[in-house]
Amino acid sequence: MEALNHRVNTYIDSWMGPRDPRVRGWLLLDNYIPTFAFTVMYLLIVWMGPKYMKNRQPYSCRALLVPYNLGLTLLSLYMFYELVMSVYQGGYNFYCQNTHSGGEADNRMMNVLWWYYFSKLIEFMDTFFFILRKNNHQISFLHVYHHATVLNIWWFVMNWVPCGHSYFGATFNSFIHVLMYSYYGLSAVPAIRPYLWWKKYITQGQLVQFVLTMFQTSCAVVWPCAFPMGWLYFQITYMITLILLFSNFYMKTYKRHAGSRKTDYSNGSINGQTNGVTSNEKVKYRKPRAD
Repeated sequence: MEALNHRVNTYIDSWMGPRDPRVRGWLLLDNYIPTFAFTVMYLLIVWMGPKYMKNRQPYSCRALLVPYNLGLTLLSLYMFYELVMSVYQGGYNFYCQNTHSGGEADNRMMNVLWWYYFSKLIEFMDTFFFILRKNNHQISFLHVYHHATVLNIWWFVMNWVPCGHSYFGATFNSFIHVLMYSYYGLSAVPAIRPYLWWKKYITQGQLVQFVLTMFQTSCAVVWPCAFPMGWLYFQITYMITLILLFSNFYMKTYKRHAGSRKTDYSNGSINGQTNGVTSNEKVKYRKPRAD
């Protein structure tokens, strides 16, 4: 395995250039194979899980949903706070910020962005709850694409651009996830569901996040500051794919069903994931979930 890691690292480094030495030795960052292996296992479970569950009764995951969603809500809140404070401490520039000008704030930024990277591994559980609840129609291309790609992207980000201009998308996304996972956690409690009203605005917030991230990234192209240009072009391209996919999801979910009064929940809450609802509860789910 060590020889394989060395070979893969040599190839990646020859392609990407030298890594940021400040993150050497950090958990999961030195070698790409573990991150890649987690992604392959995720995709295999997405493929084989529904087949395994086909002739089995769905599992009730309600006891797991509240602590799971509460944990991700608190983690997202922590990351949002740390990211905002790091930006403030380092006097980060909105238009462009390189990776070696924030002083001690850069170290603080790298620490919290590692947690952001690691949180994307934890969020694989979102899909596993789909499978255990036998909500296979919720495992959309958007859902799998987003979960499978973002973990790998952030492995590369953490090794080459672990601070500086990388902060904005993570900050906005952490804030959205505070709203999203708190919604999921609250909606796992049936008595609270009728009082939850902001599911539509979560998707709108995600779209705003992608548009603003693309705009902020484009600013660094127009007013460069030594942040690697290739990363900026890649992020703009990735944001375009998310805008297209999430816009399609939004149109299908909210525009075409505007006349429907059905309330859909995901991860115990929103957009159709029924982790918080037992199989004999009379709630119909049709809409896909995006996160």
